[in-house]
Amino acid sequence: MDMIPVILLLIPALYFFAVWPRTSRKEQMQRYEHTLFAHRGYHCASQGIPENSMSAFRAAISQGYGIELDVHLTLDGKLAVFHDDDLLRVCGSKDSIENLTYKELERYRLFDTKEHIPLFTDVLSLVNGQVPLLIEMKIPSSATDICSVLCETLKSYHGPYLVQSFNTMGLRWFRLHAPEVLRGQLSDNLTKKKSREPWLLRLMVRYLLTDFLGRPDFISYKLADLPNLSVSVLRSLAHTPVAVWTLRTEAALAEGIRCYDMQIFEKQNENY
Repeated sequence: MDMIPVILLLIPALYFFAVWPRTSRKEQMQRYEHTLFAHRGYHCASQGIPENSMSAFRAAISQGYGIELDVHLTLDGKLAVFHDDDLLRVCGSKDSIENLTYKELERYRLFDTKEHIPLFTDVLSLVNGQVPLLIEMKIPSSATDICSVLCETLKSYHGPYLVQSFNTMGLRWFRLHAPEVLRGQLSDNLTKKKSREPWLLRLMVRYLLTDFLGRPDFISYKLADLPNLSVSVLRSLAHTPVAVWTLRTEAALAEGIRCYDMQIFEKQNENY
């Protein structure tokens, strides 16, 4: 019976150890408060501006929006800007970025437009610090090679940026090897959809129980899956900044601006 009080104390202690973020970078994070990030660039299908394209990034810059984008590591070690795990939806091929060289990727076009899959270095040259970047690392396996390549690439970039990933091991890599880089844990209700990842791991990421590995500076969470217990705890007790995605309606955007710190949004047929 004497163990019961100990266990009752141990459970919340373990919980807070697991979810607690890094809190020493709050001043650096302040510059990103109230930033609107255009999701995969300021794209618009009716205007022939596909997602994660150079034209979408130019459109975002022209409106002064931050840019959220995704990076994969190609077979020959280059960073390609693309979202999906394969090319089927966007380019009509079942190939994946990780299994192709960038030269092979160059033959594809985005949604039958003239736009091709950009190199991350070309995007950095275009943006050149004009707007903040929110960079999602796509890490489809246990290999974190993309982290070192991304880190090395960003060393020569002098504009504001944040990195984020669903894969906590990517955040852990930056925690160990590049702690100066601001990092964010991506999550949503991961247990409600099918995945190759174990259910228990998805549950832990859903409730931010893997934060002890990456100690994120901010949380990036799907608005439709909020409120979430751990997100609420971190906002209340640690004052952790929260980015919400993907805001596709005026109501969602208004809620994101009213309740959270950073907004990742899409709009259609506006300001082009």
